[in-house]
Amino acid sequence: MNFGFTQEQDLLRDQVRRFLDDNCAMPEVRKIMKQPSGVSADLWQQMADLGLLGLIIPAEFGGVGLFWEDLIVVLEETGRSLFPSPFISTTLAASTLVELGNAAQKKKWLPEIASGNTIAACAILDEHDCPQLDNITLAISSERTLTGDKSFVPDAGIADLFLVAFRDGDELALALIARDEPGVDTSTTATMDESKRTGTLKLDNVSIDASNLLQCDGKAMTRLLDKGSVAVTAEMIGAAETVLEMTTQYAKDRIQFGHPIGKYQGVKHRLAEIYLDIESFKSLLYYAAWTIDQSPDELSRSASIAKAYASDAFVAIGIEGVQLHGAIGFTAEYDVQLFLKRSKWARPMFGDSDYHYERIAALGGL
Repeated sequence: MNFGFTQEQDLLRDQVRRFLDDNCAMPEVRKIMKQPSGVSADLWQQMADLGLLGLIIPAEFGGVGLFWEDLIVVLEETGRSLFPSPFISTTLAASTLVELGNAAQKKKWLPEIASGNTIAACAILDEHDCPQLDNITLAISSERTLTGDKSFVPDAGIADLFLVAFRDGDELALALIARDEPGVDTSTTATMDESKRTGTLKLDNVSIDASNLLQCDGKAMTRLLDKGSVAVTAEMIGAAETVLEMTTQYAKDRIQFGHPIGKYQGVKHRLAEIYLDIESFKSLLYYAAWTIDQSPDELSRSASIAKAYASDAFVAIGIEGVQLHGAIGFTAEYDVQLFLKRSKWARPMFGDSDYHYERIAALGGL
């Protein structure tokens, strides 16, 4: 069995890499981060024109019709550049709509997402960011309306469409709610990483029509959250590799006591440990991504293993990168500190290491 990337996937990676290098190098990332929306409308449309927003959307709905193994290639590159965009949010919502939506819902929304006209986000959890189904507490009223808040919603401030989880009696449910519907409002939450925006979705007596309900149950909701873990971990790979590249180059350039600091074993060993950690959670993530389409029963365990390892390792890599840069690593002028901030954002998204290690033990019957 060949676990390497195909020639087509390598070409896809090259295309995404060129696009980001040409259009969103680090100075542009810093510029976009400071904008109120935190996203470039022009770059978002260019991604749509390249087919990246419809990568896993079927061709009949304006997409490319590829798989999660292909999507991982793109996510690694967006993570490598710290590309500020709602790409994870929109792709996760589109993937869920592909799997759970009816024909009319797919026909209405998927072409809009693939074309870049609609930004989508999943509003799943309520008061706690731990991705357990018990933390979905919003309940629909007898009048079939929703009133309450959804916290920790990625890209809530710019999303046009929300996939909102709630309870209908004892059952879990998922509804499509457009931003322009009466009673829908959002607020933005301050985050350490300005390239990733989160917020709160506020619902005030929002009517839920049967035509906007997705076919959802606990198993489908768990799968949605697992795919989110995979997507975030994929971006962590690219970001961690950039930290290693930047720090290795700095170790070659920085002269101390007449020699590059990379000559000293204390630096070499730390760089080698970073490389080992990246390769370890990279292989775990690749298997988890493969299970999404090829072996769904293995997804929960494999996604948790990858996210648990990566959550701790990426934070440690961010800290090491800053420390090996010395005092300048802590300054805003140097880019390495931006990757440390990204690690702080990624760690709790879709569950931190504590949650996932406990989940692995539970899934193993311990």
